[in-house]
Amino acid sequence: MSKEITITLPDGSQKQAPVGVSGHEIVSMIGAGLAKAAIAFSVNGNQRDLSDTVNQDADIFIYTLDSDEGLEIMRHTVAAHVLARAIKNLYPKAKLAIGPTIENGFYYDFLSEERVSIDDLPKIEKEMEKIVASKSEIIKTFHSKKDAIKSFADINEEYKVKIIEESNQEDSFQIYSQGDTGFIDLCRGPHLPSLDKVGAFKLTKISGAYWKGDSRNEMLSRVYGTAWKNAKDLKKHLTLIEEAEKRDHRKLAKEMDLFHLQEEAPGMVFWHAKGWSIYITLQNYVRKKQIANGYQEINTPMVVDRKLWESSGHWEKYRENMFITEIDEEHANEKRVNALKPMNCPCHVQIYNQGIKSYRDLPVRLAEFGSCHRYEASGTMHGLMRVRGFTQDDGHIFCTEDQIESETADFISLLSQIYSELGFESFDIRLSTRPEIRVGYDEVWDKAEAALESAIKKLDIPYKVEAGNGAFYGPKLDFVLTDAIGREWQCGTFQADFNLPDRLDAEYIGEDGSKYRPVLMHRAILGSFERFIGILIENYSGKLPLWLAPTQLAILTVTEEVNEYAETLKEKFDEFNLRVDLDLRNEKIGYKIREHSNAKVPFMAVIGKEEMSAQTVSIRNLRENKTDTYSIDEAVSKLSEESKSPN
Repeated sequence: MSKEITITLPDGSQKQAPVGVSGHEIVSMIGAGLAKAAIAFSVNGNQRDLSDTVNQDADIFIYTLDSDEGLEIMRHTVAAHVLARAIKNLYPKAKLAIGPTIENGFYYDFLSEERVSIDDLPKIEKEMEKIVASKSEIIKTFHSKKDAIKSFADINEEYKVKIIEESNQEDSFQIYSQGDTGFIDLCRGPHLPSLDKVGAFKLTKISGAYWKGDSRNEMLSRVYGTAWKNAKDLKKHLTLIEEAEKRDHRKLAKEMDLFHLQEEAPGMVFWHAKGWSIYITLQNYVRKKQIANGYQEINTPMVVDRKLWESSGHWEKYRENMFITEIDEEHANEKRVNALKPMNCPCHVQIYNQGIKSYRDLPVRLAEFGSCHRYEASGTMHGLMRVRGFTQDDGHIFCTEDQIESETADFISLLSQIYSELGFESFDIRLSTRPEIRVGYDEVWDKAEAALESAIKKLDIPYKVEAGNGAFYGPKLDFVLTDAIGREWQCGTFQADFNLPDRLDAEYIGEDGSKYRPVLMHRAILGSFERFIGILIENYSGKLPLWLAPTQLAILTVTEEVNEYAETLKEKFDEFNLRVDLDLRNEKIGYKIREHSNAKVPFMAVIGKEEMSAQTVSIRNLRENKTDTYSIDEAVSKLSEESKSPN
């Protein structure tokens, strides 16, 4: 009698199966519908091809294209098999490198003697469609290191040979093929069982990429694509990309004259007057909110000796991302090594440590618009979204363990108010719990995790637990915004830290007269000002709320005869601190209107002889695309009221 194993399904039900049962057989046991839809499965959390077997009791999960994991598996198949094979069909001498999945898509790197450009993507895509139409079965075989090397050396796939040679494993190399086509590829899998499971796809762009990301290596061609369950989902995604391109903050910033970046200072922002107006207005708004909520605003040095970074642990863990400076100290025979601060936390602890703190002093809430610098690889930088120099709305709360819950609730309340007033009604909360490698005692982690979770529950806000994703020093909450076109942005964060107060000797005197370590709560609402402004620009498609707009009103003259009247109007608006641009240029009024419309100025006052004669103001509302006529006092009152900050 053959031995049986127990298969436990996600709903808790169990089935008996023979040792060596395959994924195909398991899904068939469950039901014909699932057998048809299944594309892969997991065994005790490890993803497997349906052709793989199970040899012991196991928890099983079945993937279909309806799941995020299933979609990623399909994208991997499209990249590693369909795109790679199409490239080989069209460019037989091409050398295949790697083809991973990325967010919403995939890419494949290859070396080709023939030049491959964006104009070739339709041809490659057509070849991919022919390959998918074959509905070939995808077959996996296992090989020793020696045999795997020979398999790829025989077909001159030198990058595959390098990958195998550099691997530490000696056997079980997975080679996938498509029926009897002769095409093979090395891959970790899993993959679709056959090409008839491939959904809808589209190649999107081509670029250069160094082998292994190292500029000392040869430049490869990289073809990008996206793949979805069906044509409807693909079209929806492509429409989203098109809309995102229209909202690209770099494009809008040029039209609005907000900022620029240049090679002489990579990843550093040159703020123009109008962009800096947004920055300062937003900063002052957050400043008032924080002060009203019990924060003390501080400022700490930008350049700090390595000794502090060694004490905090950043020198060991984060040095490769830090900008290092060396100077010859006067009257010293050695160089002083400093670093531009990549974060503000150690400096905030230094301020807390000045003077003895009692439990009665806690919580201590410190806030700083801290200028930080982090080294980001040149290929990862993207406008304001990822820079090397940035400012955080950073804050640190020093509190007792018993105060964690109330401080969490207060922070979420403040964050909710700010997000709402900035136009983001929807955000998600993700609670990340203790990772496997961590500091601190389990009982303290228990208390911190429970406090964070309890605070969310009491505010009746939905949240998602991400087990094991907390920082090594404590659990955290991440706050994810959803913008006007449905994209998610992780901005705010609230993190409990039991590590840094100990490393930097932060203390308070308890009610019993003994010394205790405070819990350090790291918090940010906007995160990076630069990134958040980029998000705001894209969310509003440049049409910012009136109180944030760098120019709130443009006064445009139709003829020089009304210049004096227009100047008088500007003086009236200036009295109420409105940001007004007076355009007296000798240009056609249509040209002026188009230019200020492109700059996303929310209101335009077109002044002609009629307005001057009647002592009125005709104001065009860009957002509502309508024009109304007001008396001077009515116009001033309307705009001054609407331009008030939400504070």
